[in-house]
Amino acid sequence: MLIRLGTRGSALARWQAQWVAQQLQQRGIEVQQVIMVTSGDRHRGPIAGEARGAFTKELQQAVLERRIDLAVHSLKDLPTEPVEGLLLAAVAQRGPVGDVL
Repeated sequence: MLIRLGTRGSALARWQAQWVAQQLQQRGIEVQQVIMVTSGDRHRGPIAGEARGAFTKELQQAVLERRIDLAVHSLKDLPTEPVEGLLLAAVAQRGPVGDVL
């Protein structure tokens, strides 16, 4: 079984996707990472509130169009309103939080 895992190209996004890929691979699932550029990545400077989903829209659309099987996001980037046809299928186990300032 091959899972196409979509993610952004930032260092953090790639690290998160690699972590998820390793979890799946340890369970015998083949993973292909698909790096995507979002409107938030293309925009230079601060992103205003009206740009909701700037870091997620393209990945969500790719799932809906079956170009990828799942997407890895920082939870803070997901819209609070549900997207028809999509669901939050999993949340990774939280690590230590002792580094909070």
